[in-house]
Amino acid sequence: MPICHKVMGCATRVFRLLLLIPFFVIAAEGTVLEFIAITTLQHEWGITPPSWNGSEPCDNWEGIECTNSRITAIALADMGLEGRLSSELETFSELKILVLSYNKDLTGQLHEASIGRLRKLEILILDGCDFSGPIPATIGSLKQLSYLSLKNNRFSGPIPPSIGNLSNLVFLDLSDNKLEGPIPVSSRTTSGLDMLNKSEHFHFSNNQLSGNIPPQLFSSEMALKHLMLDRNNLDGSIPSKLGLVKTLQAIRLDRNSLSGTVPSSLNNLRKVAELHLSNNMLSGPVPNLSGMDSLYYVDISNNSFDASEFPNWFSTLTFLTTLMMENIGLQGQVPRALFSLEYLESVVLRNNNLSDSLDIGTNYSKQLELVDLQKNNIAVLAQNYDGSNYTLILVENPICEGSKYNMAKKYCNISPPDSSISTPGSNCPTPVCKSDQVASPNCNCAFPYTQTLVFLFVSYSNLEDVNYYILLAENLTRSLQSLNLPVDSVSLSYPKLDSSSQLELIIRIFPSGGQVSFTQAEESAISTVLSNQTLDARPRYFGPFTFLVLYTNSGGSNKAVIIGTAIGGSVLLSLLVLVGLYALHQKRKADESMSGSILLTGIPNSSASGPQLKGARLFSFEELKKCTDGFSKAKDIGSGGYGQVYKGILPTGQMVAIKRAKRESMQGGVEFNAEVELLSRVHHKNLVGLVGFCFEQGEQILVYEYVPNGDLRDSLSGKSGIRLDWMRRLQVALGAARGLAYLHELASPTIIHRDIKSNNILLDKDLNAKVADFGLSKSIADSGMDHLSTQVKGTLGYLDPEYYMTQQLTDKSDVYSFGVVMLELITARRPIMQGKYIVRVVHMTMDKSKDLYNLDDILDPFIGLGTELKGVEMFVDLAMSCVEELGDKRPRMGEVVKQIENIIQIAALNAGTNPLSTSASYEEYDCKDSTEDVYSRPFDYSGAFDG
Repeated sequence: MPICHKVMGCATRVFRLLLLIPFFVIAAEGTVLEFIAITTLQHEWGITPPSWNGSEPCDNWEGIECTNSRITAIALADMGLEGRLSSELETFSELKILVLSYNKDLTGQLHEASIGRLRKLEILILDGCDFSGPIPATIGSLKQLSYLSLKNNRFSGPIPPSIGNLSNLVFLDLSDNKLEGPIPVSSRTTSGLDMLNKSEHFHFSNNQLSGNIPPQLFSSEMALKHLMLDRNNLDGSIPSKLGLVKTLQAIRLDRNSLSGTVPSSLNNLRKVAELHLSNNMLSGPVPNLSGMDSLYYVDISNNSFDASEFPNWFSTLTFLTTLMMENIGLQGQVPRALFSLEYLESVVLRNNNLSDSLDIGTNYSKQLELVDLQKNNIAVLAQNYDGSNYTLILVENPICEGSKYNMAKKYCNISPPDSSISTPGSNCPTPVCKSDQVASPNCNCAFPYTQTLVFLFVSYSNLEDVNYYILLAENLTRSLQSLNLPVDSVSLSYPKLDSSSQLELIIRIFPSGGQVSFTQAEESAISTVLSNQTLDARPRYFGPFTFLVLYTNSGGSNKAVIIGTAIGGSVLLSLLVLVGLYALHQKRKADESMSGSILLTGIPNSSASGPQLKGARLFSFEELKKCTDGFSKAKDIGSGGYGQVYKGILPTGQMVAIKRAKRESMQGGVEFNAEVELLSRVHHKNLVGLVGFCFEQGEQILVYEYVPNGDLRDSLSGKSGIRLDWMRRLQVALGAARGLAYLHELASPTIIHRDIKSNNILLDKDLNAKVADFGLSKSIADSGMDHLSTQVKGTLGYLDPEYYMTQQLTDKSDVYSFGVVMLELITARRPIMQGKYIVRVVHMTMDKSKDLYNLDDILDPFIGLGTELKGVEMFVDLAMSCVEELGDKRPRMGEVVKQIENIIQIAALNAGTNPLSTSASYEEYDCKDSTEDVYSRPFDYSGAFDG
């Protein structure tokens, strides 16, 4: 009996799913299950991004990226998400990137099963949220994971040993949590972090980890660059095996309870530039660091080393900028040679037993900013001291007793640092801003996006030198602008050091283009970029080991979240989080193959052939660049999954729409040839015409005739400002039907559009309809077959359910989509609104015994404009016949054309006017070169022409 119940339960669920399929079918870039899941998450997280109001998550939804019909990236940083990570996540089985950082109201535990089922995940960033509980062990099953950052949450319990299974992991950050217990290493039965030989970053700062640092953690096979174990409860000695990891560039072991001597093997680490061993219980002699000749920052303060004279190994550290040896038992005289190191900026030797005279000399470093010798036994200062170029602090030394030399105004008093420093604006008059606005460096008033940056590693000491911040601000501005973010400028201000000797800066990012503020989507995009920002051409002062940490200041929160990394002169990791970056990575091989196989200009000695074109012109890249003013934003008239569309004027004066492919959306060579050839062979007044193309300098560009009045969707929604009355809507339907009938019945071979929707029907200056976007089109070769077996493509709400179920594409699939467009024409509703499918709504509402079939409540109020509607019932009958579930019951497009023509005659006669011209039927436009084979290999490319 239990088995029976299980079978019946499964059958019931399958039956329910089958009922849903005709109404929630696969989208152009997302399955029905993914659409339902993302919609559920939208409600659970309480977010309403402006772009999330359609039925196509893969069609420019903010923070969503797709590859081959599936959602592969969700990047929603700083979007105000609330709630928890539900089990809906496991629906996204193709997900490669998940970034939900800076959403402090995302709470609860990570669903163990859901995380573990995202087997294709490569990047997981959940920084700065409020997740708690244990890190699920199933995270170790994500074998493709290369970047894992869970920084600044409330995760507790041990670090899962299963993370050691992530053999592709390059970046691991678990800092700023409540993790406890030992650092896991492998045994015969368990995994451990010592297995992560590819990992370049171990960041475990500010947790409650205990036990010793296991020697097994380190080996000569590791690629580790950053080891950050500071602010934990670690004890025991520093393992000598740490010296085997010769790739290390930064080490932070400070603020633990480490004891014993510092191993001499650290001298093998000749790439280390940052060494922090302060605030431990290290003992024995002051460590000899002479072999670590790349060091520029050394802090071994507050340890229990044996009392000793000042070490002489500093002379080998030719790049040293900062030396901090506070409270380590130093005695005797400070060597004069120390101050002559070329890059030296800061020396902190507080609370030691240094005595006798202090002689800094006259040949000290030009970079010297600070010499801090508080609480020592300095009694005499050499006569050659001038004190004009650096700060000397001798408070609580014998030399400061009394006022013999009026020294209170010199080195016996401490001046607080100036924290009001900020990057200056340009040379322009001070702008008069409203009280709640801020002036940008370019003197524009706006509401900037404001956060706090924290630098874990900084190579300079003088916080008051504004030049450092100018360089960094300029660098950040260039970086953000290079990614096409609407950023005018960046300012930095209020520098200060926190309790961990980390530099804090307030950053303000100002919008460009006359905007007063960023949209939520733009702020999220900036946050996402910054969360993976690598600073190129960075100033030396913030590198080579720089981390930018963002504090989400809302609600008084003090949560640090990584927003950037720069390592030496190389990129840490190609984090492909922004829209399209992952696709760009995936297309590199395709780019290479295109350069060798697509020879549109006829390079000799190649078997590859370019498209055989008649009528389409081959443009040079420079020609198109010139006629779009360098592809300027002013010429940008739209965008889609394929790329940007620009308005251009050819030298002949012809207005054109230029569709430039994004690198990550480029087709392979065969596919690009195929689309160009297809478009060059179809000629009809109700199809958007191809003027030409460009394929050079790694570009794929199509040049279309310019269609000025946008798409039908914009007109029906009122966005375009054009209101279509009943007669004009009939004419639009007729034009689009004629274009489709031409493709189905006169083109040779037959062409199936495969993505008919209101967005792909454009209106020219006379409001004539033109079918656009052939990116998904397929041709049926003359083989006696009336269908193609192919991967399902289309758009949610328009897709033929029979095609979805059988994967057999026919011309009747376009008929179904056109029937949905017809219902849009009379209702102005999107195919799916608030979970209701337009086909089902009309079917359930219509009553043929009543006027207008009882559809008054769902008809667009603008359709009649006060006149009596005639032919609406016939139009609805025709539309419903087009959306029959079985293709055999649907009319062909030629029949649809004739019926719409009849409806127009009836509507026109009733209105007492001459019907608009219907004499130019689809038969009049012959297919040029229709006997030639358009292409032999059907392609599977998702493009978008949203001009």
